[in-house]
Amino acid sequence: MDQAEKLRKMVKEQSAPRRMARVITVTSGKGGVGKSSISVNLAIALSRLGNRVIVLDADFGLANVEVMLGIRPQYNLADLMFRGKSLNDIITEGPENIGFISGGSGIQELTNLSKDQIVYLIQKLVELDERADIIIIDTGAGIADSVLEFVAASTEVLLIATPEPTSITDAYALLKTLNRKTDVSLQDTVIKMVANRIDNHEDGKELYDKLSLVVNKFLNLKLEYLGALPQDSSVSKAVMRQKPAIALYPNSQFSLTLTSFADILCENETSNMHQKKGIAQLFTNLLRSRIKK
Repeated sequence: MDQAEKLRKMVKEQSAPRRMARVITVTSGKGGVGKSSISVNLAIALSRLGNRVIVLDADFGLANVEVMLGIRPQYNLADLMFRGKSLNDIITEGPENIGFISGGSGIQELTNLSKDQIVYLIQKLVELDERADIIIIDTGAGIADSVLEFVAASTEVLLIATPEPTSITDAYALLKTLNRKTDVSLQDTVIKMVANRIDNHEDGKELYDKLSLVVNKFLNLKLEYLGALPQDSSVSKAVMRQKPAIALYPNSQFSLTLTSFADILCENETSNMHQKKGIAQLFTNLLRSRIKK
């Protein structure tokens, strides 16, 4: 049995009843819209609800998650794949029981993986599914292939946008480019927009309506609305102190709203159970072109 056949067999075995993590991919059309801050603080809000949460920092080379947490991981995903480190080695303990994994340059090197390495990686990620209830993937911003591949492989996506005109146009550009990818099916992908740095809820809904109008008219995508996060000085203060805002300022409007988002996401989980495919399946989708004979 060759490596490609082994991987196909492994993927087939994944369809048997087993524990799979819920994977939430957080992305944006442009940088600087608060994507990583939302990822980290949402992880803590979900952890407070009793979930085991791990954040995968897939914004390669920038290390935003570790900077925001003020923690430097000893190892990253590349160490798992190429330097013999275990899953335990690369999961760094964060605040309030969350864990996080630095991508390093590991996923950028996926195109160079041998089939043996792909089989090994998927095996390890099956273990990660067993260790987490929710995995949050913090992608890079924009329409780079590494971002689009993660979003295309996901079933649950949070799209972050702000009122800046460039943020809206870049968010649409991301969706438009994603819609044009002919090698993926987005039939089961649910994209929820989060309006960030908004003065009031009405403005947030108006922002969503503008984007939703053109998406519904021109693209074959599902776009839903999760809600609006307020412009809040506590967030920038927390970033400067390299601590999560939800921990430093739990009663701020940002923290309270993000906590409500966590409640909504957990309330919706029952209806989304059929979409839980786990991190191992997501990476299998990501690497599908590499495992074909």
